[in-house]
Formats: sequence, C-alpha cells, structure tokens
Amino acid sequence: MSDQLTLLDRLGEQPADALLALIALAEADPRPTKIDVGVGVYRDAAGNTPILRAVKKAELILWETQETKSYLGSQGDARFVELIKPIVFGEAGARDDRIVGVQTPGGCGALRLGAELIAKADPTARILVGTPTWPNHEPLIGAAGVAMVDYPYYDKAATTIRFDAMVDALNGASAGDLVLLHGCCHNPTGADLNLDQWRVVAEIVAARGLIPFVDIAYQGLGDGLEADAAGACLVVEAAEQAIIAQSCDKNFGCYRDRLGSLFVKMPTVAGAEKVMGNLLGLARTMWSMPPDHMAATVRIILDDPELAADWRAELTEMGARIRQLRAKLAAADPRLAYIAGQKGMFSMLPISPQQVLNLREKHGLYMAGSGRFNVVGLSDSNVDYFANAVIEELDG
Repeated sequence: MSDQLTLLDRLGEQPADALLALIALAEADPRPTKIDVGVGVYRDAAGNTPILRAVKKAELILWETQETKSYLGSQGDARFVELIKPIVFGEAGARDDRIVGVQTPGGCGALRLGAELIAKADPTARILVGTPTWPNHEPLIGAAGVAMVDYPYYDKAATTIRFDAMVDALNGASAGDLVLLHGCCHNPTGADLNLDQWRVVAEIVAARGLIPFVDIAYQGLGDGLEADAAGACLVVEAAEQAIIAQSCDKNFGCYRDRLGSLFVKMPTVAGAEKVMGNLLGLARTMWSMPPDHMAATVRIILDDPELAADWRAELTEMGARIRQLRAKLAAADPRLAYIAGQKGMFSMLPISPQQVLNLREKHGLYMAGSGRFNVVGLSDSNVDYFANAVIEELDG
C-alpha cells in the first residue's frame, strides 16, 4: 500500500464544538443536582422543553389534510414567508414590495444564505460585529468569505453596553459596509439597545450608507413580539438596503425542525426582484429547497386566528417566565441586579473561566466558559441552588 495520503486522510483534526462538548459533560455527570444552562432551549417550570399547544394542533391538522409531499421549490412555503413578514416588520413593512424573502433551514440557514449573497455581490465586503457575539456568527458568515471587523459592544465586568464604542465604530465605517445587529434578546449577553440607542444607530446607518444585517432569533421572548422588533424596524426603515435573518426555532419551540427566513430590502422593487432571483439561485445550490413540515405547521397557525391567538398567548407566558426568573436571580444579590434589566434567554455572569470551572466541579453547573448562561434553563426547583452557588463563587 502506498505511503501517500489519500484524499480524506489529508484532513486535519477539528476542535470539538464547545457547546456540544458541554452538553456531553452535563449528561455524563451523575449528580442529581447538576444543571445545564449552556444549551439554548426554553424550559418550563418543571425543566422540560415543551411542544407548544398551537404547534401540536397545527401538526394534527397538517397530518389530516396534507395530500402530497412533492417539491415546493427553493423559496419554500411562500405563504409562510408572507405570514411571518408582518410579524418581523409590522403591517407597514409587510406591504413593502421592496422587501423580499425566502424560507430557510433555521436562523443558521438564513445567516449563511445572507452571507453568501453578500459575498456574491462583493467579495471584498466587510461586516462590523460587536463583541461578544454569538460564537457561531463568525463561522457561519466568515466561511462565506465575508471579512468580519470586531468592535467592543459589551463590558462583562461592568455588565453594561459600550454604546460609545459602538457609535465610534459605526461612524468610522465606510458607505456599503455592513453591520451585524442582534434584533433583540442579545446572545450571549442579554444586553439590548434601548429605543433611543436604536434611533441613534438608525441615524448613523442612514447618514453613512451602511447596510444592517439583523439577526432576530428570539422575537417575543423579551418584551413581546412588537416591542422586540421595534428597534430593528427603525434601522431597516432608515436603511436603503438591509438583510434580516429570522428564526422561528425559539418562538415556536421547533428547535430540531429548523425553520427560519431571510428577508432583503432594496431601494426599488426592481432591485428587490433581482435579489430574489439571486436568493433562489443560491438556495438551490445549498439545500435545493428547505424542509417543509414546520413551515407548513407555522403557516397553518398564522392562517388560523384561533391558533395564532393561542400561539401568542403561550409565547407571552414564556416571556413572562423568563422575566420572573431574571427578577428572582437579580433579587438574590446586588451583584446580580443587572440581570433583571436584560432581555431574553441569556445573560453573562461577571466571572472568569476558572470560576466557571469551579462552579462545574463544585456544584454541577454547566455553562459556557465566557460565563454565558441560559436563564430559562433553570427550573423553579433549582433556581435558588443556582443563585446560591454563583454568590458563593462571587464571594471567593
């Protein structure tokens, strides 16, 4: 046998995904008091990740009425895209024909399709990214060849947004540069811009000709569907061009079914139509057509006033639970008070990687090395245990 390496033997070893490795560690821990607050899923008071009521009902309707599983095409379920558009952009945005969209496999698919569109339009394009950001942003967007330029967004020790640094970065950007923005419920920090800050960002975007690339993956889990989208809508309205990656995985609880959409705004309807053709062409080369089951399910929900109302009601309950957990953690110690003012599933503890390891070894608390933890990964029965362990570690 030849000593020469075969094709796949030339591949190098890849580092393990940190989150998946953390999940495996948590699963292997025999302690009954262990808590996994690393994985980003919603959990109810009992610690379960339920299937939403409206989703169950709509899936039954789909099972009873669906007559074929033939191809839909690269756009996916066009009616789903039409129905999700006013949720993301409001009724005025829904009527804007300069905004076109396609269904994608989750928010990740939307981000990657958006990045591929950028790279196709301009291989030298660059995108400004506030740090810290979701760890998968760089692999998803950077792998398409889009240059990423970091600037400081959040001060972990001070638990505050570095808004002045953000403004300086945007004011230093060139016309045509993109800026990655978390639409709401910032991952990993939970620290969202307020509406006044969003207005400042919108003014800079308009004045400097920047292109917002909005990732809105947790809409409805902060202050509600409309409130969570308000800031992003301001920026999209101010921009001549914008890209919006939307996910249903969290607000419909359909994590494993992977449902999202990518929307693009252009200055003209003709330009939007050209972009749409490019989106369909790129999607064809990446996944041909996205999976239909969850898109059809959400379409059934949003097309039925009773099911849509039930979905909104349960989503409101989920958001309220997150806020209740935040308030309880914040009340446990003044050093955790900042958690109550943040939004969505995640917050970041002001602790070192060594302290994170200490919490894992001493108390069975599993979270990212950055100190990011999923607030709603806690159940009613273990939130006090978690808070007390964190306070003990903060006390040193």
